[in-house]
Parts: sequence; structure tokens; C-alpha cells
Amino acid sequence: MNKLLNTLGLAMRAGKIISGEDLVIREIRSKKAKIVILATDTARNTEKKISDKCQFYQVPMIRFGTRQELGNAIGKTERVVIAVTDFGFAKMIQQLVQ
Repeated sequence: MNKLLNTLGLAMRAGKIISGEDLVIREIRSKKAKIVILATDTARNTEKKISDKCQFYQVPMIRFGTRQELGNAIGKTERVVIAVTDFGFAKMIQQLVQ
């Protein structure tokens, strides 16, 4: 778990993280998002909206951590959804989840 949060921090410092529901949906639609991370304590309607977009545009999505943990990992306040826009970081995150 710590490795995944550290990887998110590295990706943020590299400028490869987009956070916030509207911005993430835009990245999914433009096919720039390589993986989407959704907090486990997300509201049902937000979860459905993000999940449906990810399925339609074939973007992998994982549920991980609380909104507080995700926010802390990228040096911001609470974040419900994060998109990683770099293939290398996305691949690293998928390997850590498995």
C-alpha cells in the first residue's frame, strides 16, 4: 500500500496526475488517462459515473485507499478520483495492485 501511495507521489511530482471528477472525466474522454484510481469511500453516484466512463473508453480503474490517503499521497486535500496520464506510472501501479 505504501509503495502505491509513494508511486502516486512520484507521478504527481512528474506532472502525470490529474485529480478532481470533472478533470478526470475529461482525461478519460480524450483517452489521455492510462489508469484511474477511485477512493473506496466514494459516493455511489460518483462511483457509477467514473466506472461507466472507464468501461466505455476502456480505461483501467482500481479502487484504492480513502479520499484522505489519496489526497495526502499527491500533496493535496482529500481527493476522490485520480487519473494517471503516463503509461509507465500506470503500469507500475497495476503491478503493485496485483
